[in-house]
Amino acid sequence: GAGKSGLAYRLMDQYPDFELISADSRQIYKNLSIGTAKPTPEEISRYSIHLVDFVEPGERFTAYDFAANTRRLIGEIFGRGRYPFICGGTGLYVKSLVEGIVKIPDDDLTYREKLMSDTIEKGPKYFYEMLQKIDPVEAEKTHPHNIKRIIRALEIYHITGKSKSSLMAGTPTNFNMCDFDIVCYIPPRDELYERINQRVAEMIKSGLIAEAESLYNGSLREAVEKVNVIGYNELFRYFNDEITLDEAVNLVRQNSRRFAKRQITWFRGMDNIAIYDAADAVVTHLQNIVFSLKKL
Repeated sequence: GAGKSGLAYRLMDQYPDFELISADSRQIYKNLSIGTAKPTPEEISRYSIHLVDFVEPGERFTAYDFAANTRRLIGEIFGRGRYPFICGGTGLYVKSLVEGIVKIPDDDLTYREKLMSDTIEKGPKYFYEMLQKIDPVEAEKTHPHNIKRIIRALEIYHITGKSKSSLMAGTPTNFNMCDFDIVCYIPPRDELYERINQRVAEMIKSGLIAEAESLYNGSLREAVEKVNVIGYNELFRYFNDEITLDEAVNLVRQNSRRFAKRQITWFRGMDNIAIYDAADAVVTHLQNIVFSLKKL
């Protein structure tokens, strides 16, 4: 909600020989457009935006997949005599590309669904205690009620016979084929929260409720619930008559603010990152990078 895309477009209007790679783990999904502030088809074409609107809700696409796809795209973009520009707020995507990542095994959906159904009877505490026994390192990093993360760790152990933490401690695949200059824009908190409120209001005005209702009444409802993208599940609760529309919209604002806080914490913890609280300072930094690139 800080306005990253607007700054990216501002730069690319000035330098049309760039192509944009999205690092947004929500905009990858088809059919989730308004609630993810996905670029329009016109913007995708005008700015040559990649990794947007190509994964079905419920289909697995990991940080490893992002890094592998982005490395391929960077090579293709340079091969066209153009320059890659990566923009998005999914910190794990950025970190995986820059620092490398260990590939985690594919899913065992049957086993996962069994554990999920068992939580109704046994509760999250039962599975958290299982995790503590097989992977105390991962358990230490996991909230006892974060059932999705707990079950994923149990699923990995079931598939591989190894704990998630031991796999993650292995040698990461390095996708770093060039130098990255990472710039982070964090507006002052009051400004950021006001931008988030305005963004939610614009989404509602643009038809978010109708988009969410269509998904709720369609075949993708369960898949969208599992993706758990802010803006949809809150409205699903409204359609379920669990909360009022005003309460659902307030939850979208609240959850967006919480998500922004987590993003800020993540990026402040990254190495070799330039952080600015003014948009013009970000643009100036990026212009200097472009100037350096074009001198090469």
